[in-house]
Amino acid sequence: MTRRAEAGLIIAASLLAATGVAMVEFTKGNWLDAQVTITFLTFLGAFGGLQIAVRRWAPGASSLLLPTAAFLTSLGFIEIYRLDPELAATQRWSLLITAGVGAAILWALSGPGVGVLRQYRYVILAIAVALLLLPLLPDSWPIHGATINGSRLWVRIDIPGTLRTPSFQPGELAKVLIVVFLASYLSENAEAMSVVNRKIGPFKFPEPRHLGPVMIAAASAFVVLIYQKDLGASLLLFGIFIGMLYIATGRSFYVVAGGATAIAAGFVAFRIFDHVQRRIEAWLDPFAHFQDAGYQTIQGLFAIGSGSLTGSGIGLGRPDLIPAAGTDFIFAAIAEEMGFAGSIAVLAGFALLVGAAFGIAIRSRDRFRKYLAGGLAIVVALQAFIILGGVLRVLPITGIALPFMSYGGSSLLANMVIIVLLLEISHEERV
Repeated sequence: MTRRAEAGLIIAASLLAATGVAMVEFTKGNWLDAQVTITFLTFLGAFGGLQIAVRRWAPGASSLLLPTAAFLTSLGFIEIYRLDPELAATQRWSLLITAGVGAAILWALSGPGVGVLRQYRYVILAIAVALLLLPLLPDSWPIHGATINGSRLWVRIDIPGTLRTPSFQPGELAKVLIVVFLASYLSENAEAMSVVNRKIGPFKFPEPRHLGPVMIAAASAFVVLIYQKDLGASLLLFGIFIGMLYIATGRSFYVVAGGATAIAAGFVAFRIFDHVQRRIEAWLDPFAHFQDAGYQTIQGLFAIGSGSLTGSGIGLGRPDLIPAAGTDFIFAAIAEEMGFAGSIAVLAGFALLVGAAFGIAIRSRDRFRKYLAGGLAIVVALQAFIILGGVLRVLPITGIALPFMSYGGSSLLANMVIIVLLLEISHEERV
C-alpha cells in the first residue's frame, strides 16, 4: 500500500467517526453542530499527524497499521459518543495526547532504533513492576490507588479545586514494558532455554539459571496483580509470558505447562476470591443470576441478538442498558447498533492488525525485533480474544479493555505505543 492510499484511508476513518457523531445527533433531533467538525479534525490531526511523523522518521514502516488502528478507534469512538458525549470529549483529548506521545517515540527512536531498548531491560522491568505497584498506594496520599468492581488497579490523583479526579491504569503500560524485557532477555537466551536437559520424572526442563529470571519476573508481576485482584490482567500477562516463550524456543512444553498452570490457578482463584466465583457462575448460567452477576452478560447477549444483520442503527438501540457498555462491553453495543456487519468489521480489523504485526515479526531478521514484534502482536490478539470471549460468553468476563475501542486514556496510550513500536520495527527491517 502506498503512502497516498494510507492517507486516504486515514481520512476515510476520520470521516467515519464524524459521520457517526452526526448520526447520533440526528437521532436526538439535533442538526449538525461543532461536535462533528471537532471529531473529524481530532482524528485527522491525531492519525494524520502520526502519518507525517512516520514519513519523516520511519519512511519504510508498514502502511497497514495506522489505517487499521484509525478504523477501530473510529468505531469505538462512535459508540462512546452515543453513550456519553462528555466521555467522548475526554477520549478525543486522550487521542491527541497519545498521538503526540507516539510521534515523540518515533523521533526518539529514529536515531538509535528499537535496539537501544535491549540495553536497559532490567531498568524497564523495574519500571513495569513499579507501575504495577502504584495502585497499592494508600488512599490518604495525594496519588493513591482506587478499588473499582472488586479490583484495585486504578491510580487517582487528587488535585484541589478540580471537579473530576484524574485517574489512569498503570498496568496498561506495564504490559508493554514487560514485552520489551522479555524480547530482550529471550533474544540472548532463547537457544539455551530451548535445550531441556534437566529431568524430574517424565518431565524435562531447561537449566534453571536460564529460566530463572523470566520466572522471577513473571512471579513478581502475578503476585502484585493477584493481590490487587486484577485477575483479567493476570491472565493476559500469563498468556504473554507463555506465548513469547513458545515463539522464542518453539517448545510445546511451555504451552502445555502454561495451560495446566492457568487451569490450576483459575481453580484456586475460584475458591479464594468471591468476585471470581460470581463471574464464573454467571458465565456458566447467567440467567440463574439475572439480578446479580449475570445481568451484564445477559444484557450484552440481548443487545447482540437484537442487532440482527444490519443493526438497529447508530443512536437507535439501547446500549445504555448494558453495564460498562463504553468499556468492557463496547463490542456488544456495536453489535446492537451496527449489527452482524459491524461485528464482522471489528473482527476483521483486529485480524488484519494482528496479522500485520505477526508479518513484521516473521520478516524481521534481528532476533530482538522479531520477538518484540511477536510479543506485541500477542498482546493485541490475546487482549481482544479475552474481552470478546467474555462478551460472547466463550470465556468468563475479565474486565479488561478492548484495544483502541474501549473508553480510557491508559488503554489508548498503551496500544498507541504498540503501534509505534511496530512501525519502527518494520521500518528498521527495510533499511
